[in-house]
Amino acid sequence: MGIFFRTLAVLLLLGAVPARGLDLAVVVTDDDGGNVADAVVTVAPVQASPTADGAVRSPVTRSIDQKNETFIPYVELFRPGDSVVFNNNDRTKHHVYSFSPSKTFEFVLAPGESSPAMRLDAPGIVAVGCNIHDNMISHLFVSDAPWMEKTDDHGRAHFSGLGAGPYQVAVWHPQLHPAVPSVSRVVSAEGGAFKEASFSLRLLPDPRSRRTHEYGRY
Repeated sequence: MGIFFRTLAVLLLLGAVPARGLDLAVVVTDDDGGNVADAVVTVAPVQASPTADGAVRSPVTRSIDQKNETFIPYVELFRPGDSVVFNNNDRTKHHVYSFSPSKTFEFVLAPGESSPAMRLDAPGIVAVGCNIHDNMISHLFVSDAPWMEKTDDHGRAHFSGLGAGPYQVAVWHPQLHPAVPSVSRVVSAEGGAFKEASFSLRLLPDPRSRRTHEYGRY
């Protein structure tokens, strides 16, 4: 009898542990076969609510630094309700602004200053510039997709804890042509695993390579 109850307890315990789920690797390259960093990959079930992963998230505050007349990072990920702070770590003044429909703002930051924390309420892509240095560009990607990652320097993003699918996988990058908002397709697990999902993007030249003069009054 003791063995029976111990066996039953083990089976119940195993049944109470959720399955780890499946892994999905996404690789993003350009049309020359080079690795594409800073591409945003979102994954969402084809037939499910936006909170299908069941995760409970608390709002966070992320920083965008200004250093060597560059916004760092080039792309940052946010959930609706998160906040952003801009830090001027340069020796020159910056005039940070955005005219994006989902968030319009402007801050004039002297060297060493930081902006107030600004809440990002709505999904959307907030393009950020500097009204003094045209080559300074950053993008705040705000999404309620269940899974979201940014590709690393090898053009790779990794997702874990997925079911068998199907899932809509979408890829966005700041240098996609404006007429191509993103590239996407449906993927499903086959034989208990996902095949590596590969995307090739045709990208425009990096606008950060343009160096412009600094207005004398600043």
